[in-house]
Amino acid sequence: MIKIVTLQHIYGKNRERMAGLLKTLVENELKDLEVKFEISITPENWTEFTLEGEDEEVSANLLTSRYGTPAKKAEPGKIYMGFLQAFGEEAFLVNIGVPVKVETEELKALGSGKPKQLASRFGLIPHLPVEIEIIEANKNLKARFTKKQLDIWWSWIKAATDRVTVNGATRSEIKSAIKKTGHGRDIYEIERLGLLEHAIVCREKTDGPGIVAAIGPRLKSEMGVVIGTAH
Repeated sequence: MIKIVTLQHIYGKNRERMAGLLKTLVENELKDLEVKFEISITPENWTEFTLEGEDEEVSANLLTSRYGTPAKKAEPGKIYMGFLQAFGEEAFLVNIGVPVKVETEELKALGSGKPKQLASRFGLIPHLPVEIEIIEANKNLKARFTKKQLDIWWSWIKAATDRVTVNGATRSEIKSAIKKTGHGRDIYEIERLGLLEHAIVCREKTDGPGIVAAIGPRLKSEMGVVIGTAH
């Protein structure tokens, strides 16, 4: 039997639903392996897997590479996966297993403005997965976003269409909300960013804020809007 804790964060009001969704996804990922697994949630809200069977080690490696593991400490120069936690006056807070700050100086790569303004402009909301590089690891952990991460965000802004970021909702819940509000033909696709984090890619003539106003009341989610500047 092997136990592993992954960087998959369980959050929101309906934790059981989220754990159930994760279970279904993982069952699908491990369907060709000889392994049984159970999911539990740690006190820090990470997902823990208990794996048992012939392929438990292969499965553990697969899940670790897929979902990452929470860091216990951070080393300068190393790259970590984490998720956006909060946007303060002077920094973005990222959780990689331990809280890490991306301070104003490092946020200049996103243009000018306060952290909250930058978050708003790029449609950034809590729980979106991110990749960071640690630049200082004394009492305060400091980091910068990797070039790969910044390129993704800039590609959103430079796109010809708006995007709406959504957390705490499944792809099918988002699809259903879009369909019920009659916006099916206004949407190009739903990009998966994380387990319950997505980006709705609007069509050329569709207004992102309008989509938020329409589907927002149907989803118990936080949402962000990125206005594509290439229209």
